[in-house]
Amino acid sequence: MDEAPGDAPRRRLAPGLSMRAVVPNAITAAALCSGLTGIRFAIAGDYEKAVQAVILAGLLDGIDGRAARLLKAQTRFGAELDSLADSISFGVAPALIVYLWTLHQLPSMGWIASLAFAICCVLRLARFNARLDMLDQPHKDAGFLTGVPAPLGAGLTFLPLYLWVASGRMPEFANPIIVSGWMVLVAFLMISSIPTLAWSRMRPPPHLRLGVLALVGLTMAALLIEPWFTLAVVTIVYLLLIPVGLVTYAKVRRQGPSMPYPATPVAPQYDGSAAS
Repeated sequence: MDEAPGDAPRRRLAPGLSMRAVVPNAITAAALCSGLTGIRFAIAGDYEKAVQAVILAGLLDGIDGRAARLLKAQTRFGAELDSLADSISFGVAPALIVYLWTLHQLPSMGWIASLAFAICCVLRLARFNARLDMLDQPHKDAGFLTGVPAPLGAGLTFLPLYLWVASGRMPEFANPIIVSGWMVLVAFLMISSIPTLAWSRMRPPPHLRLGVLALVGLTMAALLIEPWFTLAVVTIVYLLLIPVGLVTYAKVRRQGPSMPYPATPVAPQYDGSAAS
């Protein structure tokens, strides 16, 4: 269409996603739908399925970034979509699930705790996006994460619910005051600047690697036999690894920088990884 004289030139739309980029973004969309479905199960009072839906969203969230790297389909669109999906699946959904489970008994305090968790999750993801183009990231350069990632934060906030189901629904684990305090603590861990261990830092020595493989296999078997008790144990183990990350990072910092900063800016790789 011809433009009238004097009209400002119109900006053309960016080309659409390539087929390679559709695959990881479709996985992200599936994770979002899984997280939202968890809210639906919680409204119906089926809290076990609600938690399972969020866990499935976490598994899919761990796949989409790897699929993007494998297909060489990292895009800024994918990174933004991943963060928006994570804010709902691991921020809004867990907050509503826990509120409908027990925090509704404290309408004011319980709702504030749920809001704190959801807001802190969003703030964490916003901080993650803001640092995508930054070269000076001491934690990342040393192989650590900053704070607790959003998917793991969602898993942590479900710890009382894991124990509640595993114990045959003992009311002590559903105490709304204790659960409110726990949610606020997890929210703080997500937005904190505490260095936490990344997968790249979890390298067992060669003589223990066969044992690690056996432990992973036994954990999978335990998840099939006693899923809720196993989830509680895995969550507690992760909590114990947080101080280990602090000590390890302090040791790395004393030894000096793990790698020199690049002299010239490097184009960021947007992969929608679970490190968010």
